[in-house]
Amino acid sequence: MDYLKELEGKRLHDHFEANMAAKTTRRRIFVPGAVIVGAGPSGLAAAACLKEKGIPSLILERANCIASLWQLKTYDRLRLHLPKQFCELILMPFPSDFPTYPTKQQFLAYLNAYAEHFDLKPVFNMTVVSARFDSRCGLWFVKTLGLKNEETEYVCQWLIVATGENAEEVVPEFEGVDEFGGPIVHTSSYKSGELFRGKKVLVVGCGNSGMEVCLDLCNYNASPSLVVKDSVHILPQEILGISTFGLSIWLLKWFPMRLVDHFLLLVSRLMFGDTAQFGINRPEHGPLELKSMTGKTPVLDIGTLAKIKTGHIRVCKAIKQLKHQAVEFIDGKVENFDAIIFATGYKSNVTSWLMETNMFSEKNGLPRKPFPNGWKGECGLYSVGLTQRGLLGASLDARRIAEDIEHSWKAEATHFMAFTACALPPTPPPQP
Repeated sequence: MDYLKELEGKRLHDHFEANMAAKTTRRRIFVPGAVIVGAGPSGLAAAACLKEKGIPSLILERANCIASLWQLKTYDRLRLHLPKQFCELILMPFPSDFPTYPTKQQFLAYLNAYAEHFDLKPVFNMTVVSARFDSRCGLWFVKTLGLKNEETEYVCQWLIVATGENAEEVVPEFEGVDEFGGPIVHTSSYKSGELFRGKKVLVVGCGNSGMEVCLDLCNYNASPSLVVKDSVHILPQEILGISTFGLSIWLLKWFPMRLVDHFLLLVSRLMFGDTAQFGINRPEHGPLELKSMTGKTPVLDIGTLAKIKTGHIRVCKAIKQLKHQAVEFIDGKVENFDAIIFATGYKSNVTSWLMETNMFSEKNGLPRKPFPNGWKGECGLYSVGLTQRGLLGASLDARRIAEDIEHSWKAEATHFMAFTACALPPTPPPQP
């Protein structure tokens, strides 16, 4: 095992590899342990759980930082929508002085501290373009491209997919996009309402992000309108000072889901009234049942609904087409807007690079097996944070993966050393 630790420490930056990289744009690196694709919270949790058990891993990250979605593609006012105890990663709690709902900056500080605590050092600016399993040798071959299109192939025993449910932006297509003339951006590019002061802005999408962006626009004296295409559940973030999510988790220990759903809807009706009168219809299934069936998360309101009630935020039907500085809706109304913001979410990109179709659905890039069984595939393939159960689910996945790999780690490590001893070419003499 000492050999494995030594090989792990040398895997990227030793003198031989530096010389080879200067000569060729392609190289192969054998990685003892697991390769983890993605340095977001899920990838960090998986690496920490493996390290706790003495199993090495290598994290590959296409961006130049950890948690790139949080660092590069989120708006300034973002806070965790759930209390911190439901969002901390396994093996390390949030600092006790953090508020109940940490800010974006506090969450990033926590993730950086987490990576430092477990000495996690991802390889940044490394985009995975393909990953395939070779049944002849029983190993995964993960091909990557660097910033200068230099190609590197990592060979490993176990491959952990941690690219997340939010790997790529979802941008809908509408007729007339080229005619609109004003700014059209996704929330991944939105930072604050400062650039939209005094503007009429159409926000497309009524999830947590769309609702909060509308609220942020109001705070900057913009005039937002919200497109509500589908039915959606809106719940209060807290009920009598208690987290609605936390209360739901507690109630589910004692009562069936349908009964808890009835309770949540009753409280929401008492607090908000009938949201249908504002153009927001509720789904037929209750919020918890819908989440369990489809993964669709209810909106936790932090003040947006009050702005809708007062008319500061207008609710619109689905879009039919765009025109010059205007939008036509499916109900026939046409209204002028200065800008459009797509709060239409993200999607998984696993199927674009993973050459395997058994574990992940080609439709949505998520595991075919429902929670809690979507974390394990075949031939040493794993998934963390892709079961639509948030950071709690990611921590559960990470723990299970580490425990599963631990069972075969010693035997597989012996096989891997024997393979690399035969496969590695002799080290060439130093160049003058």
